[in-house]
Amino acid sequence: MAAAVQTRPVLEATDLPYEEELLRNPYSIKCWLRYLEHKEKSPGVIRFAIYERAVKQLPGSYKLWYKYLVERRKATKGLSPTDPARRDVNHVFERALAFMHKMPRIWTDYLKYITAQRYVTKVRRAFDQALLSLPVTQHHRVWPLYLSFIKSHEIPETTVRVFRRHLQVDPDAAEEYIEYLISIRRLDDAAVKLADVLNSETFVSKKGRTNHQLWQWLCELITRNPGSITSLRVDPIVRGGLRRFTDMKGALWCALADYYVRQGNFEKARDVYEEAIRTVNTVRDFSQVFDAYAQFEETALSMALEKVDDGGEDAQVDAEMRMARYEALMDRRPLLLSSVMLRQNPHNVDEWHKRVALFEGDPERMVKCYTESVKTVDNAQAVGRPHTLWLAFARMYEDSGSLNEARAVLDLAVEEPFARVEDLVATWVGYAEMEIRGKNYKRALRLIQQATTMPHGVGSTTGYQDGKLAVQMRVHKSLKLWLLYTDLEESLGTFDTCKAVYDQIIELRIANPQVILNFGKYLEENRYFELAFTAYERGIALFKWPIVYEIWDVYLVKFIKRYGGTKIERTRELFEQALDGITEKYARKVYLLYAAFEEEHGLARHAMKVYERATAAVAKSERHDVWKLYISRVSATFGVTVTRDLYVKAIEALPDKAAREMCIEFADLERKLGEIDRARGVYAHCSQLCDPRSEKGFWKTWHDFELRHGNEDTFREMLRVKRSVAASYNTEVNFAASMAGTAGAAADAVDANDDMAALEMAANELVKKQVKAGQFVKAGGGEAYEPNGGTGNTDEIDIDDDDSEDEAVAMQTDAIDVSAATQSVPDEVYGGLAAKAAKEAGEEAVGAKARFAAAKK
Repeated sequence: MAAAVQTRPVLEATDLPYEEELLRNPYSIKCWLRYLEHKEKSPGVIRFAIYERAVKQLPGSYKLWYKYLVERRKATKGLSPTDPARRDVNHVFERALAFMHKMPRIWTDYLKYITAQRYVTKVRRAFDQALLSLPVTQHHRVWPLYLSFIKSHEIPETTVRVFRRHLQVDPDAAEEYIEYLISIRRLDDAAVKLADVLNSETFVSKKGRTNHQLWQWLCELITRNPGSITSLRVDPIVRGGLRRFTDMKGALWCALADYYVRQGNFEKARDVYEEAIRTVNTVRDFSQVFDAYAQFEETALSMALEKVDDGGEDAQVDAEMRMARYEALMDRRPLLLSSVMLRQNPHNVDEWHKRVALFEGDPERMVKCYTESVKTVDNAQAVGRPHTLWLAFARMYEDSGSLNEARAVLDLAVEEPFARVEDLVATWVGYAEMEIRGKNYKRALRLIQQATTMPHGVGSTTGYQDGKLAVQMRVHKSLKLWLLYTDLEESLGTFDTCKAVYDQIIELRIANPQVILNFGKYLEENRYFELAFTAYERGIALFKWPIVYEIWDVYLVKFIKRYGGTKIERTRELFEQALDGITEKYARKVYLLYAAFEEEHGLARHAMKVYERATAAVAKSERHDVWKLYISRVSATFGVTVTRDLYVKAIEALPDKAAREMCIEFADLERKLGEIDRARGVYAHCSQLCDPRSEKGFWKTWHDFELRHGNEDTFREMLRVKRSVAASYNTEVNFAASMAGTAGAAADAVDANDDMAALEMAANELVKKQVKAGQFVKAGGGEAYEPNGGTGNTDEIDIDDDDSEDEAVAMQTDAIDVSAATQSVPDEVYGGLAAKAAKEAGEEAVGAKARFAAAKK
């Protein structure tokens, strides 16, 4: 092949122009490329000869060398790696690199080409030569090929040396090196290198591993291969990880214990597990370590039991010992878990109570636990109520019969600087209750006296919630302590001592209404009624409305019950004092009590004035009931006729709904008195408050009233009022729409007015026909007429006003049940009016329907 390349091929006629051009321009790359393009379909030998001539003339042309090498590689594709043609291509690459040694693409193509020939030494030297020839900035194109090649051959020492050279250029590639060391079982070197990576502050993982993951990798590597790693001290490394990565303590402790287990050092492994369960701070880590520890002990127990049959007495003893260890470990789990919770927060009061419960039945350990808890818990940081620890501690001694020890504990507790005064109060109360349970009542009373005694240097104005003072300086203002004090004095003390305690509570201004009521009740039980009333008045001076209501409620009732009508002026003064500043919510009861007192013991005139004041003072929702009560009392006292003015005032003062009810009652009263015109006037006034669409009950009532007591004119007036009221409500509802309406809407309004006029005319005619039917009585209401039958009106007109139609139909069809005797009405009164008018006009009487038809024509 080499000889063929050197032999000049025979020229063809078409080659002459190109050859002549090359003679003229032998150093023109374009001429050589055109010539090669012309010979594109020629055999490889001819093209290779042209390439050889070209690179000889232009040895520095990258384009020519690159094209030449590409064609030479294609020519050897599929040949055996040992084929001579491949060696010729190698020589061409070597000649090219003599001129193109700075070109990385030619180097990489060459390295890839000879790598496939598997000449290890030659390829390695080629890679080394490439690294020497290329600048450092181009080495990243060579090293991946070099490492891939060197790892593909089982030459560990050479591969390690190549990796070390590579790490000098690219230290961040250490992970690949470590993985290779692990793959060839050089674990010690891998661990050392991984430790160096972790100690490096500039290392950045190319595989995205975090520092945490690298630590896990190292711990797993060194703990699982204790026999292969000798250059590193495993224990300090793992403990360093424990200090550095607190979120993986459980896994690291288990890894360290597993390291000693793999070494066969079981006692050291057990020590590690014990240390772990005593130091972990989370339940998750504890569960992980405890489960591993239990599995370790279970495995050791299983191995010991397997040796029992063959090992004799020593094996039996060893198995029993391991069984005892395993059982003790499982029994300790609740206590160990409690320790974990307390390491998380040693100031958690509830956890201390749970821990003490674990020692139930062991008084000595309970005492130690309580002692440790009260020493450990910081009152300012406590979660829960720290005083409960002291009380539970004392209760333990009390239950065992050691009252002196319980008192000693509580004596220390009352001196404890609690963060909240309520804790100290609860401690004093618990101390006193313990003495009461022990039937040491006098001692309990002395304890409460001691607790409520004002400390020296503290004024009466000291605030109970003043955080600047110690709790011992504020506890004397605790109402809870004083209430216990009063209970003990009422049971054990004298009247004077108990009264003094109540007086002191009031002087300290810590009393509430219930304390005042208790004080008054205590005085009454001892027959000191005036002192009780004085106590109520002192309590009233402390509070304002509405808090003072409870005191006034009891005080007024008891005062009236005690003195009745003997001290009327004093009672009136009390009521006036109670009503000063009273709120609407409580005004009704006090005013009614005042009025009842005046009715029973005072003057009716005064009682009515109280009722009148009540109508304006009570809540709006209660004023209707008060007005009704006021009117009923006036009616019962002064007569029915006097209530007229009250009804008028009530209707003016009450809201619409209540005013409607009051109007109906007023009208009914006037009807019963025979004042029909007055009643009708009341209905007319009330109609302005009643929308016919919603207040149908009122209009039905007025309708029935007119049927019984009205006449043609009054009934027509009622219908007119109803229509006007309906129109006014419609106007109010549609006011905004009418203001924004169009011309078409205005036209509709005109039509509506025409309809209303037509409706009014039809109603008038209908009334005339009903008058003829005899369904009305005189205004005086002396006698009534009952219709003979329910015959319909043949001249009835269908009008859109449904209410008017309903009323007319009701007048025709409904029978009127009147208790009075009935008689016919003479024609001269009503019935002959229409006929007489028609006769005078010289016309025949016709109905409304006919008149409507005539008007339209």
